[in-house]
Amino acid sequence: MAGHSQFSNIMYRKGAQDKKRAKIFAKLIREVTVAAKTGMPDPDANPRLRSAIIACRAANMPKDNIDRAIKKVAGGDESENYDEVRYEGYGPGGTAIIIEALTDNRNRTASDVRTAFAKNGGNLAETGAVSFMFDRMGSIHYPPEVGSAEDVFEIVFEAGAEDVESNEVGHDIYCQPDDFHKVSEALSISLGVPEYAQLIWRPQNTIEVDEKAAGTMMLLLETLEDNDDVQRISANFEISDEIMAKLSI
Repeated sequence: MAGHSQFSNIMYRKGAQDKKRAKIFAKLIREVTVAAKTGMPDPDANPRLRSAIIACRAANMPKDNIDRAIKKVAGGDESENYDEVRYEGYGPGGTAIIIEALTDNRNRTASDVRTAFAKNGGNLAETGAVSFMFDRMGSIHYPPEVGSAEDVFEIVFEAGAEDVESNEVGHDIYCQPDDFHKVSEALSISLGVPEYAQLIWRPQNTIEVDEKAAGTMMLLLETLEDNDDVQRISANFEISDEIMAKLSI
């Protein structure tokens, strides 16, 4: 794919946001807690919990943090209860955006998300308004240093993945949700720990946005990512190398 995909853009920006590790860890632990509560607090018997643990490891979270969160749930701790909510909307340039959140106050989160859209060139829509333009997939990202596109291609398909996109930012690997754990484990053996691994909504097609819309899109994503309740954001925008270079100055 020409230019930068929206996933590459987010990874590019996250490099400058790694100082927010505490916030990232808090969101990951929230996902571990919900995953353990909605299934067994045993990763071997709970695919969602396995996926959450993979994401924690990719973020270099200490194992003790993960174990404590699971033990709290296993011990019957009901102090933290979150609802899963998905928001869908339209961003700058007619782009489509899906936000996944875990919240203990639906009204607060909905208001925050609606305000973020309204202030940054978009509008919140009904659930189902844009999700038909995406596929639910496992997404695993490795930096370019792990190998050439050709070498990674061979490893990826031996691991059971469906697709890989390689560029100067790195390698984005995709698989079916049911294969996420198996593929992640196989890739970890061959390529090491990924920079991130999670279930996402992958756009079926992308929309290239101009410089103005791209700048507004970055502001919208930053506002949403700063929200403690927002877990994941998927969108179908595309930004050219030239515009991305201007925005990164």
